[in-house]
Amino acid sequence: MKYYKLHLIRHGLTQGNLDGLYVGSATDLPLCAEGRAQLKTLRKDFSYPRVDTVFVSPLLRAKETAEILFPEAKHTYEITNLKEMNFGKFEGKPVTELVKDPEFAAWMDPTCKTVPEGAEDRVAFYKRSGEVLMQMFEFMMKTGTTEAACVTHGGVLMNMLAQHAIPQHKPEDWMADPGCGYTVQCDTAMWMRDKIVEAVDVLPYGYLDNDPDAPEA
Repeated sequence: MKYYKLHLIRHGLTQGNLDGLYVGSATDLPLCAEGRAQLKTLRKDFSYPRVDTVFVSPLLRAKETAEILFPEAKHTYEITNLKEMNFGKFEGKPVTELVKDPEFAAWMDPTCKTVPEGAEDRVAFYKRSGEVLMQMFEFMMKTGTTEAACVTHGGVLMNMLAQHAIPQHKPEDWMADPGCGYTVQCDTAMWMRDKIVEAVDVLPYGYLDNDPDAPEA
């Protein structure tokens, strides 16, 4: 049985992360100095897979992460649907202020159907996050690419895995630290019939070996 393996990784730290800002796709921040240093330390202390193909969000923080973690990749593909959610009127604001905003609190309710001004519809974001995972595997199968990496954003990664990964977990349980993520795999039958992937490892290798709270993979 032929398996296709995809390594899903969250981008590194930005200054917005350090400042506690609510940063989505409307804010194209680069990695900060601390974020670059952290990625280089992870690469030195742990192990990332070596791949020729990398799928990446078009936002700077993801592209720069891919360059640091996979410098030897021969093929890099920017995929628009890998970008983070657009938070509209809440974009770039301190989370400490947003938690006091009743409209923001209402939007955080998963049952909320109201879309804040300028924001991406939650249902549409959830749908595109799940679809792009299956599309990457489709590309790999059509091109004979048996292993690849994907550098994206926390929200995208969580929604992808909550919809399609086994073992099953809630979206928040799939949250990864900056520069970290999960390896998933599937075969053609899993992709065509069930639309599921199997989570088989945590990235970088060895990073969470002693963490009892890490999702099982």
